Amino acid sequence: MQPKPSIVHLPVYQPGKPVEDVKRELGLSEVIKLASNENPYGASPKAKEAIAREIENTSIYPDGAAVQLTAALARRYGVKPEQIIFGAGSDEIILMITRAFLSPGDETIMAESTFPQYKHNAQIENAVIIEVPLKEGTHDLFSMLHKVTDKTKIIWVCNPNNPTGTIVTADELEWFLSKVPASVMVVLDEAYCEYIEDPSFPDGLEVLKKYPNVITLRTFSKIYGLASLRIGYAIGRPELIRSINQVREPFNTSRFGQAAALAALEDQSFIDSCRRANLEGLRTLRAAFDRLGLESFPAYGNFIMVDVRRPAMEVFDELLRKGVIVRAGHRGYPNHIRITVGNPEQNGKVIAALESVLQEAKV
Repeated sequence: MQPKPSIVHLPVYQPGKPVEDVKRELGLSEVIKLASNENPYGASPKAKEAIAREIENTSIYPDGAAVQLTAALARRYGVKPEQIIFGAGSDEIILMITRAFLSPGDETIMAESTFPQYKHNAQIENAVIIEVPLKEGTHDLFSMLHKVTDKTKIIWVCNPNNPTGTIVTADELEWFLSKVPASVMVVLDEAYCEYIEDPSFPDGLEVLKKYPNVITLRTFSKIYGLASLRIGYAIGRPELIRSINQVREPFNTSRFGQAAALAALEDQSFIDSCRRANLEGLRTLRAAFDRLGLESFPAYGNFIMVDVRRPAMEVFDELLRKGVIVRAGHRGYPNHIRITVGNPEQNGKVIAALESVLQEAKV
């Protein structure tokens, strides 16, 4: 039996290395993971309480349409329930979008170094991938626009971009969308938007009011701290959401995920505290990089990408031996590592470990 040709050479997604694996492999008793952009402060206590209550319903299928959670989000964002769809993380939303809208030979445009699941899922559908290099770590919207043809179906804009952490501003996005043909879908991935206070950052919900070809992706995995429960969502025009819903698997989000997300929405004070702590963590890391003479990209999410002036995989391995897990190996950035913002103790440890690695390299 042979698989479909479009998947034969696809790489398998590699998540951040698990803490327990590193402890076992290297004989370490203490390891910190700053590789997967998880919230170091966990989830809201209200979300944890909601998860505990759901244990009584473990044998019962979840609400396939996530009616309560959909209604709560609709109220919060001032949209109609039929404009929202949920997935097992925003990853599954990406899968559903490509399944619903891409046919073999269709073209899809994305940045060269961005969230890999756009390319992965488009390849499965045998679409033509058009990749545009970043410009100073940021989406080159001008060049992306000039790649649009009559075969273009979807453009992906990750904002803030993963892995570089940079943003496309509201003015830049407005210029771009005003010139993209209405027949081309623009997916605006805003997984980290709740971390941002910069007034130049565009609000995808406002954007889609003006541009019916825009869909925005968001998630409960990042600032809400529910990564293990796999619950993300998309908001767009009802006709687009309906098409995506037609390929959604039944019961694709769990009772635990829905209950936790609903409770987490009601605890915005927890989210505010996480945002403030993250901004302080970014300041701490930037100050350390300045002291060490390292350049980093402007960071707007809960991670920062820094040029360590050495092969990144070497630095990754050396940090690993010191009990610190980061990310390296990003396409086009052989000397950069991506570090998730941790709590104050974790930030102090990664700074000390990185400084030690860099000093050892000079000896």
